[in-house]
Amino acid sequence: MTDTALATGAGAASAAETGSQQVSAAEGRFAEAALDAHKRRGLQLAVRARWIAMPFIGVLLVFLNPAWEMLYYHGILALLCLNGWFISRAGKVGRSRMELFLIFLDLLIMTVGMVVPNPFASHEMPVAMQYRFDNFQYFFVILAAGTMAYSWRTVIAIGTWTAAMWLSALALAWWFAPPFPGLTEAVEAAFGPDLLLAEFFDPNNFVVRMRVQEAVVFVLVAVTLGFSVRRFNGLLMSNASLTRERANLSRYFSPNVVEQLSQNDEPLKQVRSENVAVLFIDIIGFTRLSAGMDPRAVIDLLREFHGRMEREVFHHHGTLDKYLGDGLMATFGTPVAGTQDATNALACAHAMRTSLARWNRERAKQGKPEIRAGIGIHYGEALLGDIGANRLEYAVLGMTVNIAARLENLTRRLQASIVVSETMAAQVKAELAGLDLLDGAARHPDQEVRGLDQPMTVLAWA
Repeated sequence: MTDTALATGAGAASAAETGSQQVSAAEGRFAEAALDAHKRRGLQLAVRARWIAMPFIGVLLVFLNPAWEMLYYHGILALLCLNGWFISRAGKVGRSRMELFLIFLDLLIMTVGMVVPNPFASHEMPVAMQYRFDNFQYFFVILAAGTMAYSWRTVIAIGTWTAAMWLSALALAWWFAPPFPGLTEAVEAAFGPDLLLAEFFDPNNFVVRMRVQEAVVFVLVAVTLGFSVRRFNGLLMSNASLTRERANLSRYFSPNVVEQLSQNDEPLKQVRSENVAVLFIDIIGFTRLSAGMDPRAVIDLLREFHGRMEREVFHHHGTLDKYLGDGLMATFGTPVAGTQDATNALACAHAMRTSLARWNRERAKQGKPEIRAGIGIHYGEALLGDIGANRLEYAVLGMTVNIAARLENLTRRLQASIVVSETMAAQVKAELAGLDLLDGAARHPDQEVRGLDQPMTVLAWA
């Protein structure tokens, strides 16, 4: 273990230089994934909302004007539904020219449909009347659906594009559409000197001030909604950060402990003494095993070993305290003590041994050497709490930890795979749930353990 720790330490300085960049990149990837998932769900909701709203508007148009000519507007609504589907396919986090083009096309279809007179209409009317039917309010449906899926910039862009198209169409209609003769004169004759009423009731008058008011109000609403979307995205990023922190926490604690930690405020900061089970596992003869191996192969070996052992720790409700080169330290009863901590620790040790045997069978088929490991477990009082100043680390300290480490070293002398203290075995018996876990153990009295004045009795499994 010492040789591996020195080798690991030699690369630590290099890793530290890029550590912050890697963390930042990981956070960025996590946030981008969260935004992408949010946008995908938002696009799906926006498309469904559009497919519900457009048929509803189609029925409303028939109610307002029950004539066959309204099929023209139903065709426009169908185009909007189809374009919404294309937008959902092209949408992604970040800039997408295709998505922006389809959104622009959306607004263009609506503008043309509202401003250009219905070619199937049975009667003609001045183009200015197209602006009198209050059709502009339908743009708010597109804007509202956009808040479900688009970024705050895109929502504001929808507002500005709509206003620009609406006013541009107004300018073109005013410039090119000829007024119907006689209507303006008739209105002026009817209302006399009241120019305001004459302007409002004149079918040839576009009432430009009202059109500008519609565009300005729409832009203001779009900007307000855009900043609401921005605030919501900030909350989403905060939630993504909390989710990432919880995922990181799950790398150290079992799922049930993560659930408990996430529901409590700062439960780790209080330093306290607690009875815990401490487990050490280490690869036997790792220095000799790795001497002729490629460095990448060594890393792959350690990753697979750590991954298998880590799974057993979490499966048995343990906490991964730290990796120790070619081994690891795990605790049972942290950060919250349970009723089966010693039983869980011993069950974990047996499961580790089984997992290692299964792995060795796979390695044998590949012509690879056997991996042997020693496991030491002790149960007793330990000090729990945070250590460090700026960068805190949750630590388990005390003689219990030292004895567990010595018992792991004792596996070499006893030619055993698991060695536990008699105190640990007594606690397993007291917990009653795992008495069968003690079967097959050999009792070794009067074992000298470095750091202890008196020899101790241990139980060992070959």
